[in-house]
Amino acid sequence: MEQVGCVVAGGGVIGIAIARELARRGIETLIVEELGSIGTGISSRNSGVIHAGLYYPECSLKARFCVEGNAALYKFARDYGVPYKQCGKLIVATDSDQLQILTEIVGRSRNCGVNDLQLLSGKEARLVEPELMCSAAIMSPSTGIIDCHALMLALLGDAQAHGAMIAINTQVTSVTAERTGFVVQTIEEQSGHQYEFQTAIFVNACGLNAPALAMNIDALPMDCVPKSHYAKGNYFFVPGPAQFQHLIYPVPEVGGLGIHLTLDLAGSMRFGPDLEWVEAIDYTVNPERADVFYEVIRRYWPSLPEGCLEPAYCGIRPKLSFAGNPVTDFVIDGPASHHIKGLVNLFGIESPGLTSCLPIAQYVSTLV
Repeated sequence: MEQVGCVVAGGGVIGIAIARELARRGIETLIVEELGSIGTGISSRNSGVIHAGLYYPECSLKARFCVEGNAALYKFARDYGVPYKQCGKLIVATDSDQLQILTEIVGRSRNCGVNDLQLLSGKEARLVEPELMCSAAIMSPSTGIIDCHALMLALLGDAQAHGAMIAINTQVTSVTAERTGFVVQTIEEQSGHQYEFQTAIFVNACGLNAPALAMNIDALPMDCVPKSHYAKGNYFFVPGPAQFQHLIYPVPEVGGLGIHLTLDLAGSMRFGPDLEWVEAIDYTVNPERADVFYEVIRRYWPSLPEGCLEPAYCGIRPKLSFAGNPVTDFVIDGPASHHIKGLVNLFGIESPGLTSCLPIAQYVSTLV
């Protein structure tokens, strides 16, 4: 049986960042990714936004890691040549009833350490973005966008430079806790070959599949495995040059941040995500959902041309709370939670997981 210092299940941005952190600490680390390439799930099916940390409850992991991750991710991108743009964003109130929400966002953000927000009148916001319609807005200059795939490649390259390895098309089938660590059983999809690894550290960073994998960790109490719900988000794009220079967000809504305008590094406009509760993973975009997009987008961009929205892609978020329930925090369970030395399970790592990947990795390393 082969021995390795740590096995990280999941080759998305979170799993790779954790593997990099452990490898840089001198731990021989193996990433096990079920699919044929890295980051094809949550990590590549999002808005690609570097968030500033504006929406999350004070003292929550989301608030802490997002604020830390914002600065860390910009620095990493500069140091490793990952394409990004600090374009800033506007959160817009489209009627007077939403003005109080903007004030609350500013106050909560300051309590979490975000001190660069600017509250703009509708007139001031239109001087920044002439196509915009709103009664007031918040300017967040530290919000930006990043090339998610280039980020993952850079993280993986640095992890491998420090001795980490990756096995793609490989699934973890069981994890058995022993006195000295874990026996991890895997199967290689194409050949059907099965392998066993003995390791002192096992990290479950499987995103959407994290609860299912946790059920196969033999010593883990089942009350330590939360139920996850699939929140599908569809994106549409508008062909042609962008009409905005900043990201445009409505005020937050229950279950998410609303259908917002994001930009890619090529300058194209994307809108999304909406919120569609689903029972199974399905990455098909239904073109008919554009009808709702037109209505929502025209509240802040009234001149959106009819018939211009085209399906782009969709993603699925691992929600730990269902429709109408309060937003939950990241769940990162180490030995203090389940009393199994060397084991960490990560559940519900949705937005702002991309922004938070580096501090999450550092936090996980302290747990093991």
